[in-house]
Amino acid sequence: MKIGLEVHVALPTRSKLFCSCSADAEEPNTAICPICLGFPGSKPMLNEDALKSALTVAKALHCKINPETYFLRKVYFYPDLPKSYQITQLDGAIGHDGYVDIGHKKIRIRRVQLEEDPAKIIREDEYSLLDFNRSGIPLNEIVTEPDIETEDELRLFFNELRSILYYAGVDINKEMKADLNISLSDVRVEIKNVTGIKNLVDAERFEVKRQTELISANQKIQKETRSYNAETISTVSSREKESDEEYGFIYEPDLAVYPTGNVQTPNVIIASEVAKELSVKYGFNQVALKELTMFDKKSLELVLHGIKGSKSGTVLNAIELLKRQGAITISEQNFDKMLSYLDKGLLLNDDAIKALQENREFSAERSTVKTEEIDREINEIVSQRPDLVKEYKSNSKAFNFIVGMVLKKHKVNPKYISERLAEILKDKA
Repeated sequence: MKIGLEVHVALPTRSKLFCSCSADAEEPNTAICPICLGFPGSKPMLNEDALKSALTVAKALHCKINPETYFLRKVYFYPDLPKSYQITQLDGAIGHDGYVDIGHKKIRIRRVQLEEDPAKIIREDEYSLLDFNRSGIPLNEIVTEPDIETEDELRLFFNELRSILYYAGVDINKEMKADLNISLSDVRVEIKNVTGIKNLVDAERFEVKRQTELISANQKIQKETRSYNAETISTVSSREKESDEEYGFIYEPDLAVYPTGNVQTPNVIIASEVAKELSVKYGFNQVALKELTMFDKKSLELVLHGIKGSKSGTVLNAIELLKRQGAITISEQNFDKMLSYLDKGLLLNDDAIKALQENREFSAERSTVKTEEIDREINEIVSQRPDLVKEYKSNSKAFNFIVGMVLKKHKVNPKYISERLAEILKDKA
């Protein structure tokens, strides 16, 4: 099985790719002009912020950057495309030959290109509506090689890609669409416009099963484009698959060739690479650190700050405590105070953590507890309830019951209580 993806994500610009219309309008057909409506004689002009953002993404994906980038017209006829062509890229794309490291292998990136979004079609029972607010929104299209071979690799790749885009400044909570290209034989089938990792995996499962059954029955797999239906968790045929020749690509004469060498872009942190580096250098739990920081810049900033003076386990414990309170708003100075308590073997309750986040004073005597007290409390409960000790291995409720009893008295990180309880029960079982 081979899977390739074409991922489309909106870039974080205030205006559209080729005009000054707002990229964030909500009321239908209010952010429009002759350029994004495709009126004859209108001339596009490239948004420099979009070019910079696309370059940032391409570099974060370890792409080779073309010294010059240019645009093409992709000709096809559809109601959401009033010009009857889309301005996009191909050979002159922003970047090419990159990769995303998913741990055990690298998924190659064929190219990262910049293009305009078509309008939005709103389909009703008896008619369709068009909203041109979306027409001309700047998109990054990220095209992979067919290197994904399993469902787990699909999950890993998409999650890692989302993290990279997040650190590159892209709003990943906006709609990310992916076209799945799946082949079990020498015929490639494309599934268009799938949103979300769950739908991606469900579409892949269905399509693999469908193609497997056709091959087993000695039936021919058609080269086609299919759509995914999230309600029925199935794919349905839309049309025959077009080739590049059928799109009739031609050079876009209304836009120039743009040099990329003078465009200044920020360095993008790759959270998974930082987690790997810190695990080697400071002994961090790589998996735990990666989970905590993949989509949380503030957490990673605090980790990099706190590791200068505390142990890796203490820093991770502090981040987990803060995350339990919701958004991390603590200052570096108060984070240092928090680490100093933890370094002394004192556990902070929720009130103390909130006070640190809100830069308020608190009573250390009433808001902290020594780790020895937690152990003592656990041992007392275990000695009073030997029945729980007998069944904790086969009944998670027994284990969680003890954790809950300790939490009633000491409102500290339940993960720490679980770890201490597991250690104490191991010696008693």
